[in-house]
Amino acid sequence: MSIDLAAGYAECARLTREYGTTYYWGALLLPRQRRRHVYAIYALCRLADDIVDAAGATTDHVAVTEAALDGFEARFHDALAGRPDDSTMAAIAASVTECGIDTECFDRFFGAMRMDLSVDHYDTMADLFGYMEGSAAVIGEMMLPVLQPLTPAATQPARALGFAFQLTNFLRDVGEDLDRGRVYLPRDVLAQSGADPWRRTVDDPWRAAMRELIASNRELYETARTGVAMLPPASARCVATALALYSQILERIEARDYDVFSGRARVPTWRKALTALAVLIGGSRVAVAPTPAPLRPGRAEA
Repeated sequence: MSIDLAAGYAECARLTREYGTTYYWGALLLPRQRRRHVYAIYALCRLADDIVDAAGATTDHVAVTEAALDGFEARFHDALAGRPDDSTMAAIAASVTECGIDTECFDRFFGAMRMDLSVDHYDTMADLFGYMEGSAAVIGEMMLPVLQPLTPAATQPARALGFAFQLTNFLRDVGEDLDRGRVYLPRDVLAQSGADPWRRTVDDPWRAAMRELIASNRELYETARTGVAMLPPASARCVATALALYSQILERIEARDYDVFSGRARVPTWRKALTALAVLIGGSRVAVAPTPAPLRPGRAEA
């Protein structure tokens, strides 16, 4: 079978542009040859995530989902062994090989994806972080060879950024995850304030729980910020942009008065473009300034 590697990378870019806009805008600040690797890694994670997030995948069709995930992982390993079955998988494997990404990272990643087939809640924050080790922190580790850090000390901030991005997703997507029968927010934090996401009601207990979790999320972003200076200029601009854009989602959640049930809190495209442009002109320091005060309720743009 003829494999068109350029077409594969084009599809990875399309997937990133459509579903991972923060990664897409951040990667635009990288040289083209390294940018494509960001898109390839994102595409692998997106395609695997789509399998476990499909309608009924982890409720009505678990066996089918498990078989699909096993098949997808097998295709990935076949591609790494030089036997890709399509252009997209060929591009993904080419990036993993060219960048020298440790394949153990992908073992942890697929292990976390399998957790979604049997785990629908997390009792403690420690339990949640155990899951995010494979679903989030490891993504930071995968990206580091692409970003070419100046020091091995960049590993921990990269892992913190992975944790931060994932926790932001969980805070933003509570309503969507409920529809899939899952609650990612830890039960111990919710219980402290008496919050119950299944009520799908923004009440005082819910606001209290969200405030605590958002504060924890911002601590992760602060740790991640320390790693920006450990990257070469183009990589620093890329990560600083993604960090700034993702952390703005927390402000949008606050602006919606913590309503994550009726729709997604979104950063509008014009703001993403403006942030990327500001970093391009002013350098990574523009995007790693302390988090600004949240917008007032009612000013969010979903």
